[in-house]
Amino acid sequence: MSATLLAVQTLNGLQLGILLFLIAAGLTLVFGVMDFINLAHGVQYMLGAYLAVTGYSLTGTFWGALLFGMLGALVIGLVLELLVFRHLYDRDHLDQVLATFGIILFLNEAVRTVWGSTPLTLPMPDLLSGSFELMDGLLYPVYRIALIVAGLIVAAVLYILVTRTRAGMLVRAGATNAPMVSALGVDIRRLFMLVFGFGTMLAGFAGILAAPILVVEPGMGDNLLILAFVVIVIGGIGSIRGAFIAALIVGLVDTLGRGFATDIAKLLMSPSAANSVGPAIASMLIYLLMAAVLFFRPTGLFPARGG
Repeated sequence: MSATLLAVQTLNGLQLGILLFLIAAGLTLVFGVMDFINLAHGVQYMLGAYLAVTGYSLTGTFWGALLFGMLGALVIGLVLELLVFRHLYDRDHLDQVLATFGIILFLNEAVRTVWGSTPLTLPMPDLLSGSFELMDGLLYPVYRIALIVAGLIVAAVLYILVTRTRAGMLVRAGATNAPMVSALGVDIRRLFMLVFGFGTMLAGFAGILAAPILVVEPGMGDNLLILAFVVIVIGGIGSIRGAFIAALIVGLVDTLGRGFATDIAKLLMSPSAANSVGPAIASMLIYLLMAAVLFFRPTGLFPARGG
């Protein structure tokens, strides 16, 4: 276990955490404000990446692809909210799960029909295509650092919007007690539509950021959606601060666990046994973490009433 490897894995964990936060932020607000379980939220991550690929073919620039992908994800999210999701708000959670799972299947097949099953890539901007030396012997891509910085900026802006604006006050109040906010004359459905649209755009933004370093393929958001649900459970449903801190924790635990679990296991058992046990333990770490948080803090680390 070298210091260089530890530094690389830590940065990779932060990168994963930022992507998880961008997905989980909208998901936790939607769940907190309207008590609506949207399994199809991860599809917006995938659509953002595919729309960015199309935007790049139309504009020839990454920045044009970024704008095209974010606006496209926003429009598709609002259309889905208008045509499908708003008819599910008053249904029970099982109906919501089944309906949004159907949306996942439909959109995954729609993506295969429109773009095909072959993995695609999005070229990164020339400005961010190089690498720089973090320490002796460690070159790290500029784009990955830019991804982390962009996520931190979005997190700061989102925190200000939620905690320092009237709209943010209504969102926080709705996450705490939606029926009371509605009784005070606030159009909670309109509020939810705005939150939902903003959340889908954030998920699309995450997909666009990930596209230059990961392959763009059908179903690419499904696994991240599971991690996003882990994030909002750990952080606290409806809490932006909780989603941010939990996303970084989950990203670091998952990445560092997969990188070093086997080496740590070799200190306690034979190498052959460690090679089998290490990966199994690494894959369970975030779920063990979630179980521990639920045991000691059933409402999460930062429930919505705390912001």
